[in-house]
Amino acid sequence: MRPNVQTTTNAIVINRTLRNTYQLLAATLLFSGLMAFLSMSLELPFFGIWITLGGYFGLLFLVTKLRNSASGILAVFALTGFMGLTLGPIISAYTSFFSNGTELVAMAMTGTAAIFLSLSFYALYSQKDFSFLSGFLTAGIIVAFLAGIAAYFFNIPTLSLTVSAAFILLMSGLILFETSNIIRGGETNYIMATVTLYISIYNLFLSLLQILGVFSGED
Repeated sequence: MRPNVQTTTNAIVINRTLRNTYQLLAATLLFSGLMAFLSMSLELPFFGIWITLGGYFGLLFLVTKLRNSASGILAVFALTGFMGLTLGPIISAYTSFFSNGTELVAMAMTGTAAIFLSLSFYALYSQKDFSFLSGFLTAGIIVAFLAGIAAYFFNIPTLSLTVSAAFILLMSGLILFETSNIIRGGETNYIMATVTLYISIYNLFLSLLQILGVFSGED
């Protein structure tokens, strides 16, 4: 009886984590979108790389610290709301600079949704273990992040494009890894799971948008 009870308990925890993660993720994506729209409506300027990184890592630290309390949910909304505000000026720049900027943004959003949904569906229904990606993703994200910083400060378009392509692959892998981690019981904190998936979606969108902008012929 004990193994069956343990299995049932684990299944309940996994299902609850998965349900809570997707519910919170949907809410934070909507809130982030509203903040991006507000940022665009107010015509806020670019936040700058240091404000963006400082706000992101500071709020991420807050979320991590509060992840086991109800206050953690408020911290998640603070983080995703802030990221939405930083996204507004970027979208405005694309819609203003490119004659087909609105279409580029729509294509990036559609591509992001398609990648996320297809990878999540695959991970959920294949039940495959993607934990082997952990080391590769950690190293790859660190390298890509540092390369992105270098591309920004030294103004190297080719490196920037390469980083965007790398982030598409890395964030796709992160979606597979985190979804697998949830359904296999490796991640039981839906707050942290939500943040991981949100950041994956955020970076996917930005990377797709940059690549589409480059190949639009107007960059």
